[in-house]
Amino acid sequence: MTDTMPLETDWSLDATAARRDRYYAASQRKFVPFAEPMVFRRGSMQYLWDAEDRQYIDLLGMNVCISVGHCHPRVVAAAQAQAAELTHCTTMFYHPTPAHLAEELAATMPSGQDWVVHFTNSGAEAIDLAMTMARTYTGNLDLLALRSAYHGPTAAAQSVTGISGWRHPGMPGHVAFVAEPNQYRGIFGPGTEPYLNEIEQTIATATTGRVAGILIESVQGYGGIHPMPPGYMSGAAERVREAGGLYIADEVQSGFGRTGDHMWGFEADGVVPDIAVMAKGIGNGFPLAAVVAKKQIAAPMAEKFLFHTYGANPTSCAAGRAVLQVIREDRVQENARVVGAALLERLRGIASRHQAIGDVRGTGLMLAIELVKDRKTKEPDPQATAAIFEACRGEGLILSKSGAFQSCLRMVPPMCLSLDDVDRVADGLEAACRAL
Repeated sequence: MTDTMPLETDWSLDATAARRDRYYAASQRKFVPFAEPMVFRRGSMQYLWDAEDRQYIDLLGMNVCISVGHCHPRVVAAAQAQAAELTHCTTMFYHPTPAHLAEELAATMPSGQDWVVHFTNSGAEAIDLAMTMARTYTGNLDLLALRSAYHGPTAAAQSVTGISGWRHPGMPGHVAFVAEPNQYRGIFGPGTEPYLNEIEQTIATATTGRVAGILIESVQGYGGIHPMPPGYMSGAAERVREAGGLYIADEVQSGFGRTGDHMWGFEADGVVPDIAVMAKGIGNGFPLAAVVAKKQIAAPMAEKFLFHTYGANPTSCAAGRAVLQVIREDRVQENARVVGAALLERLRGIASRHQAIGDVRGTGLMLAIELVKDRKTKEPDPQATAAIFEACRGEGLILSKSGAFQSCLRMVPPMCLSLDDVDRVADGLEAACRAL
């Protein structure tokens, strides 16, 4: 093998912006958070550095994909070793690495069931598969989803996403939406029972009366960090199962210990899902996702072919195995619980001093503050949200704007965020609020 010159990369912001503007499609150029673009050159654990070598705390986790830390040495080493030996192997052939990861993922699920795994490339693909699996098993078409849910950008995943900005023409039908149990601004106010009654009413009036299932994020992510209230997930599962359907837990953002108290968000309510969808943090930045289902529910899918070209890619699966090992050995879930609680307390202190903050909420390292024009009317304030968001960049903090009204600042950092970081995060947010 002859030596070759490395490919040149122009790291300047202007050149990168020009190439994006010239060669990216409009659909890929839209999703830019800041008024002025930025380039990140490197990362280490909870920190990022831009092209000018300025350091930031990554409270976005690169869209919740970085679970155990940017460039975590054990994850990188596992992926490098596998890539050097065999970078890709289609699932037409057998490879031990994804088989081991399937076994290890199944072991994290509730006992008493035979769990099986189907690997995909992304969370949206996994949602598509979960929808197909539920319809195939039950023989029913109608699915339920929450009004402010986000489940992904593919056509099928869009159909169960309840935020208009993510919905494009041509989505498949047979989806009915129910009011989300938002404990801050939900249409029935705080509580659980009225929202469960809404599920019954929707099944009776907007479906055939028989459903394939319901999809629920254990903690709504893009919708603004809304943990499901006590009794809602188990109650929803009960009502949907009575109508012939399955409970589908979307753990794409809330899984892998991020909520602090549990490995999976659905465990907070004692519910055992029929299907669980997981992605993002599963690979710590490597493309990987999975549908984990009860064996009997996945079985009818064998009657037709369903294939994901890079699903079960051994390099990504090697990274996934290392992620699970780090979560276990480094007590990552416990860190999310302790550091998340400390940060939540500081956020509440900031809210007490700034009337623009209407609500502070979350669990573990899934936290959000919601900005309002008036605390009594709870009118969303996307302008104030954008201003604080921009000011946080100057304080070295990278957050996420989210929610149906773009009025929430979402914090979902790598779960290695430390107690030492909490002061810097809180002080930066305080300064950004004062600037507003």
